[in-house]
Amino acid sequence: MDRKALLVEDDNAIATVLTAGLEDEGFIVETTDSVTGRDAALAAGRYDVMLTDVMLADGDGIETLGKVQDAWPDLPVIILSAQNTLDTAVRAMTRGAFEYFPKPFDLDEVVRAARQAAEAKDADPAKGETPQDLPLIGRSKAMQEVYRLISRVLHNDLTVLVLGESGTGKELVAEAIHELGRRKAGPFVAVNTAAIPRELIESELFGHEKGAFTGATARAIGKFEQASGGTLFLDEIGDMPAEAQTRLLRALQSGRIRRVGGNEEIAVDVRIVAATNKDLAPLIAEGAFREDLFYRLNVVPIKLPPLRDRDGDIGPLARHFLGLAAQEGLPARRLSRDAERMLAQQPWRGNVRELKNLVYRAALLAREDTIDVATVSGLFDGASAKGGSADIGASVSAWLAGANFAEGELYHAALGELERPIFHYALARTHGNQLKAAHLLGINRNTLRKRLSDLAIDPERFARS
Repeated sequence: MDRKALLVEDDNAIATVLTAGLEDEGFIVETTDSVTGRDAALAAGRYDVMLTDVMLADGDGIETLGKVQDAWPDLPVIILSAQNTLDTAVRAMTRGAFEYFPKPFDLDEVVRAARQAAEAKDADPAKGETPQDLPLIGRSKAMQEVYRLISRVLHNDLTVLVLGESGTGKELVAEAIHELGRRKAGPFVAVNTAAIPRELIESELFGHEKGAFTGATARAIGKFEQASGGTLFLDEIGDMPAEAQTRLLRALQSGRIRRVGGNEEIAVDVRIVAATNKDLAPLIAEGAFREDLFYRLNVVPIKLPPLRDRDGDIGPLARHFLGLAAQEGLPARRLSRDAERMLAQQPWRGNVRELKNLVYRAALLAREDTIDVATVSGLFDGASAKGGSADIGASVSAWLAGANFAEGELYHAALGELERPIFHYALARTHGNQLKAAHLLGINRNTLRKRLSDLAIDPERFARS
């Protein structure tokens, strides 16, 4: 029996190529270029799969998907879009699309998905709400596969392993999976396994009972219990000690944990997202990382591209970070086109984290509202020096030289201006937690409170909503 496909596409060249590919696969293809034509075709005939563009002359293919699903609930839909953002990918998948493909796409992959969709017509795709606040920025081809994979794991609890160099945004991926998925009402708990002393990591993850070891004066709840009902993000998993790996594997296999020093088995309901910047294969070969734990974690691997491989993303990212910097109290700045081109030419060994830090420094140190090539060039010169402190000091000195202070006010006025963005940054990093911010800054909590009061900074505005 011949399968029928409805293709809704207003680009004639794409429609021609797709029609040929689908017909080669054995589909009878009918085409239209509008929402109106789509609805008329669906009312007049029966189809095994529909492929639709998003931006059509008389409507949005995703926004009107609900109408199609109400009338033809068994019809699988494949979304094709040139609007290559995480928002589009997630909107497509959470509205019930069978698959999403950014343009330009691989014809063979689209045709294969159409065949699979037709063969799985009785599938009941997960439905959800459209997310409004997305943490990942970038439309490069390299990021499209990341968006597709994120959208595919939002409505299940499969374990995800995020791979990528330092600074590529692995925690942002974990947060996206949590905040856009079905566990968004639960807690998101992040733990950097490399930052915990070897002798404390099991207590940190699984908790401990009173008297379990010297200094254990009370029962402590571990990260697994804290994250129950939500998501546990295990960062730098490649640095986890061998003994902790064994207990982690047991917890993942059984869904139960035991506090250090305790006998009770405690059921925990967590979704695990792990991340590493290391190649785990050599660690497995050396016996430093358990192979069975790797397979348990590597159910859905998501490989984050380094910034140097994200063509076209540096400008949008830089503008995004300038907006964040302004929200956190730094001067509102714009980026000149020449400065943006200079940013795009850099190797960015520190990836997105390096770009963000440089943009924040530029927002602080630029003398004009527009960040120009000279400002950016000076920051790169400073970063290239050993430690960068001398050059950053020179930039600060230049900034002070361009400011106007009344006699006798230079020290306190300048100190206040320099402190403010530092405190904003620390509070943003710790979501308004003053104790953690004080630890991050290396100052006493009371000192922080006094300076926040003096500068009229409200830590509550930085609290996680």
